Amino acid sequence: MPERYRPWETAYTLFRRWQIDGTWAAVLKKLKVKADAAGHIEWEVSVDSTVCRAHPACGRGPQKGASGPGGTAPEGLEAEPADHAIGRSRGGLTTKIHLAVDSSFHALATVITAGQRGDAPAFTEVMNRIRVPPPGGGHPRTRPGHVLADRAYSSRAIRDYLRPRQIPHTIPEKRDQARHRLRRGSDGGRPPGFDREMYKKRNRVECRIGLLKQARGIATRYDKLAVRYEATVQLALIRQPL
Repeated sequence: MPERYRPWETAYTLFRRWQIDGTWAAVLKKLKVKADAAGHIEWEVSVDSTVCRAHPACGRGPQKGASGPGGTAPEGLEAEPADHAIGRSRGGLTTKIHLAVDSSFHALATVITAGQRGDAPAFTEVMNRIRVPPPGGGHPRTRPGHVLADRAYSSRAIRDYLRPRQIPHTIPEKRDQARHRLRRGSDGGRPPGFDREMYKKRNRVECRIGLLKQARGIATRYDKLAVRYEATVQLALIRQPL
């Protein structure tokens, strides 16, 4: 650790304290408010996820402080999840980061889950964490102008979630869903609308994931607690230009 940060114990104590009291989440929210006030946030939102390898030490021993509070909801975890957001598989330990990113590469929401959790089940939670208040206070904006996602998010539940909220979306239909619809003939209904040119903008979230994983502590998880790893993600988003 660079000498300017003093002993690692001091740095970690401050990091932990600011995670518990929600400081990291609050700073990240202020940056979003400032960016939105300057007109830098574009509300075409792309949703995706990335799997990060967790260090073997993350899954060992008792999890001290596992019942302690996390960030302030809805910006972060309220408490440590029972599985510590660590998935176990033949490939080792993994954690998944779900993100919602606008067309200007601003990360509007993040959700931390175990690595084996599917993308579609986490979609609603990701959308519910999009909250950008106006500069002078008041009701935060929570509804994107458009949502883009890949085939992993092609489900009736997601489309039923977006439709009553009047959120346009560009999500390609899965091939098996298309075959099933065609087999049913006229009973299968019409295919969902899909704008190929609009869909090209979804690469923003992939670029943002690539930038985020340039941070060593993100690409490989070293934090035993999910609330700490979430704070590490928040700190990386604060340090990287929005």
